Amino acid sequence: MEEALMRAVVVYESMFGNTRLVAETIAEALSGEMEVRLVRATSNVDVGLKDVDLLVVGSPTHAWGLPRPATRRGGPGYVRKPGSGLALEPGADSSPGVREWLATVGDFHMCGAAFDTRINKSAALTGRASRSIARSLQRHGIAMAVPPESFRVDRKNHLLAGEIDRARAWAVRLGAAVLSQGTTRR
Repeated sequence: MEEALMRAVVVYESMFGNTRLVAETIAEALSGEMEVRLVRATSNVDVGLKDVDLLVVGSPTHAWGLPRPATRRGGPGYVRKPGSGLALEPGADSSPGVREWLATVGDFHMCGAAFDTRINKSAALTGRASRSIARSLQRHGIAMAVPPESFRVDRKNHLLAGEIDRARAWAVRLGAAVLSQGTTRR
């Protein structure tokens, strides 16, 4: 009998597209070993975690942690700055995000992973949304398969060179860790 393919869901929130690019890279890297769905946290769809083996959640870091409605509303100001080169993701400044989505997650027994995007400075100066995501996932019974990871952006909010490659490598390590544990859903 053929073994069922493991299932993963990658949920993300993105303001200017950096976190989305990282999430897409992670989903693509995992898709070689698992069935993967990529879901934007601002969408109002039921993610359907019942038959999922791996839940990966990512967000930008705002004000030392997860975005809030007030920090999201500040996004258009960054776009309007002369020479910013930034474009706001649709609904990023007005829709709910990862913080609100995590509040709706029930208790599940599966593997999880958390990532964020943040300015390329010490976490003591920037904070890390991924730590908050990991703590929330653990409160829902989700076991972290790998430590939370940060992917860096420059002061103009553009991904640093090499970060997409780092995201791909992180996803490969994540997939290997989950596959070595076997099916985790209950």
